[in-house]
Amino acid sequence: MNTLRLIFADQLSESVSSLEGCNHADDIILMCEVREEATHVKHHQKKIAFLFSAMRHFAQSLSGQGYRVIYVRLDDPDNTGSFRGEVKRCAAKYNPAQIVLTHPGEYRVLQEVRTWSSVLGIPVEIRPDQRFLCTPEAFAHWAGRRKQLRMEYFYREMRQQYDILMADGAPVGGKWNYDADNRKPPKTGLQIPANSTFPPDEITTEVMQLVSQHFSSHFGRLEPFCFAVTRKQALTVLEQFIQQRLVCFGDYQDAMLEGEPWMFHSHLSFYLNVGLLLPLECVKAAEDAYTQGKAPLNAVEGFIRQIIGWREYVRGIYWLNMPEYASLNYFEASRDLPDFYWHGDTKMNCLRQCIQETSNNAYAHHIQRLMVLGNFALLTGIDPKQVNEWFLAVYADAFEWVELPNVSGMILFADGGYLASKPYAAGGSYIHKMSDYCKNCRYQVTRKSGPDACPFHYLYWDFLARNRDKLSTNPRLGMMYSTYHRMNDDKKAAIREESALFLLSLEHHRD
Repeated sequence: MNTLRLIFADQLSESVSSLEGCNHADDIILMCEVREEATHVKHHQKKIAFLFSAMRHFAQSLSGQGYRVIYVRLDDPDNTGSFRGEVKRCAAKYNPAQIVLTHPGEYRVLQEVRTWSSVLGIPVEIRPDQRFLCTPEAFAHWAGRRKQLRMEYFYREMRQQYDILMADGAPVGGKWNYDADNRKPPKTGLQIPANSTFPPDEITTEVMQLVSQHFSSHFGRLEPFCFAVTRKQALTVLEQFIQQRLVCFGDYQDAMLEGEPWMFHSHLSFYLNVGLLLPLECVKAAEDAYTQGKAPLNAVEGFIRQIIGWREYVRGIYWLNMPEYASLNYFEASRDLPDFYWHGDTKMNCLRQCIQETSNNAYAHHIQRLMVLGNFALLTGIDPKQVNEWFLAVYADAFEWVELPNVSGMILFADGGYLASKPYAAGGSYIHKMSDYCKNCRYQVTRKSGPDACPFHYLYWDFLARNRDKLSTNPRLGMMYSTYHRMNDDKKAAIREESALFLLSLEHHRD
């Protein structure tokens, strides 16, 4: 009995559940580049190249181990352009007794897969994605025991379950969380290690030519291309992070500097999210660095929290609440996404820097995404669907299970506080403290009002004023509302008028 085994672009791991029990002689592994997925949103050119190259390298590795791999390239003349079409075409040719696949990472694809059994007349087995540390069922059980979901408590249970940074049942160092130690602003003279780079090989070069031919209208720069595209290369990125960047990662993980898009971050999310790396091997490497005295606890704990805490938590939120979560819009935001999110032509230097770096690298670190790009979208009331589409399209590590909860829940508070306890809104002072962006900006961060004032200042207060009915009872915002209420009427009127003028300028594509 032969089996057709489908592997998606974000499942490039030899331990993926769809390969378990594979009969090398009879079973067929299908991998395919399909236009429907590349254009579902207009993904960054570099993202498409990364995925297609990593897929081709993985397929080559499997073939070298004796697996029967059917690999459909985007420009194959018979390519139907969709998963269903390619599965149907392969099934018609090889007549498999069943189709086996690992749980997809997107609700839309899962719903499509669930129709295949009846449409194709072949049994379809959807196996759990065992690369994650918490199943959707386990997360639902955890969530069902709580009146309010908070990542911190989920994270503590994950630490205990996997015995990470634990000693005699207690957290190493006596505290669960060292986030308070991880907020240092950048200082002059920081020695930031060079980013891990890998020159394109023959496979990647061929993929880049394909992307240039078919997706040149998509966002972003295709060259230079330097991503890891094999497991061996991804392990090198992990090793270099542990040896060179982890020691300073904790202190400066929130810092932003012009010309330094990578800072001390790991850049492992690309490889974790497609399966080239596994979460526990990254966690163990960081934990070993701490036990060997090579990295401080605040850095190691902060890195581990991102993987076994936040990453697993947002995936749980996603599968627990789809499809309704995708349509949430707590603030009823409806403004269109400004055009400059696609080209970076804005006078606000912080936005310009983050957008240009996103265009160049298909990457921005989490504070750039949350406190600059996302913060602006929150304060100006941009439609969550448009913001989600942008974030999903432009980042190479973005898949809907991780992107949607981060954007709708963390960035836009579109779920009304289900994921986060307060909106992560901030004025220009935060960006000034955590970056050097303000020194080269047309606006003056020291000015609170007037035509030269940083727009983040008045937009922040206007956001609070506009949403007073929904936010004034939030205990974490009480101090800010008290400050707003103490302002005199003239100052409140100035905030309102300057914000209205700025928001009007966005509609006319000026700022």
